[in-house]
Amino acid sequence: MSKKILIVDDSISIRLFLKSFVLEKGYSFIEAKDGQEGLEKFMEYDPDITILDLTMPVMTGMEALEKMKEHNPEAKIWIMTADTQKKTHEHAISLGAESVLKKPPVKEVIHCVIDQ
Repeated sequence: MSKKILIVDDSISIRLFLKSFVLEKGYSFIEAKDGQEGLEKFMEYDPDITILDLTMPVMTGMEALEKMKEHNPEAKIWIMTADTQKKTHEHAISLGAESVLKKPPVKEVIHCVIDQ
């Protein structure tokens, strides 16, 4: 059974990078352009892993993370951001993120995350 990977990011170039990394592994790919759409797709598809940007229109990544974890406390959600502030990372972890990944995405790191 193929894993379902949800990528939520307002940057089309980041989504394209991540999509190529996911498809290399043979997993299915679901994408969303903002936090609200990401939350809707999260609830519809029940992904195995979600990679979520923090700074997005409509609904921020933190807001989406909180709602996703309320819906499914066991969900595996990784934050990907260019924000390097320690307090931001700590807040994401306190809301239930697995970890925080730095942008731009690195193929080997993404492969490690999605192979879990």
